[in-house]
Amino acid sequence: MEINELKAITEGLLFASGDEGVTVKQLAQVLDVPDHTVEHILEELKYDYDNTNRGMLLMQSHKVFHLTTKPEHSPYLKKLLESPQTTRMSQAALETLAIIAYQQPITRTEIEEIRGVKSDRPVQTLVARSLIEEVGRKEGAGRPMLFSTTKDFLTYFGLTSLDELPPLPEEVHTDELEEEADLFFETFSEQIDESK
Repeated sequence: MEINELKAITEGLLFASGDEGVTVKQLAQVLDVPDHTVEHILEELKYDYDNTNRGMLLMQSHKVFHLTTKPEHSPYLKKLLESPQTTRMSQAALETLAIIAYQQPITRTEIEEIRGVKSDRPVQTLVARSLIEEVGRKEGAGRPMLFSTTKDFLTYFGLTSLDELPPLPEEVHTDELEEEADLFFETFSEQIDESK
């Protein structure tokens, strides 16, 4: 594989890793190249970001690399974050929010087991919208983060406590479950749209 293709893949991996970032070892394993090749690629990416008119920087913190925005662009980022959210939440985000609301505190892995698909992006969306938050770490291997809903979640849906969430049915057939889930998410979406 050519160095430019490896750089492009590495950039994508850095972007996809988000705030957690990746190590040289992780990148070497994914790319199936030696550590020194990854180090060279990272140096080239860092040079590219530092010496071209780009909005990103390659940061390193305790052997973990991640992408971040340039500090001089912070007024624009702040403006974006303060602007009202006009986009609707995706079906994936709504499913993830419902799972967290009823099963909290819950880890990302547990959410993914229930949904049957990766849930990194929906969790990031919900954290960015302050509907969920990290509330600690679960005991056991890897000590994964636990997520729960926030006060903003309660406010957003006009609830005073989680006890006001509608009860889940005890015995449900698969067809009924799909219909109820569709109805729940449709109502959920309408509430979100109305609260904007």
